[in-house]
Amino acid sequence: MDWKIPLSDVDFGTEESAAVKEVLESKWLTMGAVTQQFEGEIAAYTGAKHAIAVNNGTAALHLACLAIGLKPGDEAIVPSLTFVATANAVRYTGASPVFADIRSEDDLTIDPAAIVKNITEKTRAILVMHYGGYACAMSEIMQIAQKYKLHVIEDAAHAIGSNLDQRMMGTWGDIGCFSFFSNKNLITGEGGMLVTDNDELAEKLRLLRSHGMTTLTWDRHKGHAWSYDVIDLGYNYRTDEIHAALGRVQLAKLDENNQKRRHLTQVYRQSLQEIVPQVGIPFQKHDSISAAHLMPVILPENADRSRFMEKMKSEGIQTSIHYPPIHQFSAYRAISGSQTDLPQTEDVASREVTLPLYPTLKDEEVRVVVQAIKEASK
Repeated sequence: MDWKIPLSDVDFGTEESAAVKEVLESKWLTMGAVTQQFEGEIAAYTGAKHAIAVNNGTAALHLACLAIGLKPGDEAIVPSLTFVATANAVRYTGASPVFADIRSEDDLTIDPAAIVKNITEKTRAILVMHYGGYACAMSEIMQIAQKYKLHVIEDAAHAIGSNLDQRMMGTWGDIGCFSFFSNKNLITGEGGMLVTDNDELAEKLRLLRSHGMTTLTWDRHKGHAWSYDVIDLGYNYRTDEIHAALGRVQLAKLDENNQKRRHLTQVYRQSLQEIVPQVGIPFQKHDSISAAHLMPVILPENADRSRFMEKMKSEGIQTSIHYPPIHQFSAYRAISGSQTDLPQTEDVASREVTLPLYPTLKDEEVRVVVQAIKEASK
């Protein structure tokens, strides 16, 4: 469909084209020097000691779960109001995800009290997801993790550039995981990154990323090695130079584009409060600096969401849902113990609608969206 206002858009220009052309002309396409540069720049940007590039955000989550040692019989506490990859990554290791509720319809991140409620003798980790780029209650969550000796993995797919208390999201836990999918704040099409300050975990992640091999093709090309050993059961989760080149250009634009997103979020909030005050707006009192990845709203309790979204569609405005709760998916209902009591998650998930938000969106287009919400709410 040719949307008048799409849900998201890609901010690509001549810089991205030039960066890709340079890689093509180099004739070295697999993971090499450009990837190493991208990793170094992400490490510097986030303040992490190590950054490890991978081919997507799901691979990052899977490797993080493997690196901390999740295995069959273990449990990891996760939110249900997230993309299914957050929980799938736990299951890939044979461990079981245990779902915890969100805080409220004003704060859609995982509730620390719900985390504590779900800790058992099998719990080994907490996976948090910074919904929409808004930080989870990390100080409290890290205190819980320390008390119960648990690992913390941050699903920071929405949160590249978000920070809390002068500290970038992704660097609070043991490992942070980023996604560079085509609707994210930093876009490479497919792609992801892990960050960590732990030398041992970083070494493990690098091994697991590339078949458990002790050297890479790039090492051998540069003459640093001529053979290799395989010392672990690894995966082919490498990225390539084209995606890394796109990432480097996008990273240079990130702060400016995130600031545009934050500005547009404020325009939305002011316009919604003036024109459709019955629509709920999460995160208005949040104390982090958000990457403003999503613009979620909560419809009134008596609203027909399907009808609302169809009316928005008829006006050429794309909307979405973030997210159908994982514990309600067929593949998860079939798992023993997955039918958890999550009243806040289920209530919010039944009424949440995501509005268009991207750096090239104009203020007047935001007002068009809000006016359409008014009409669709009648």
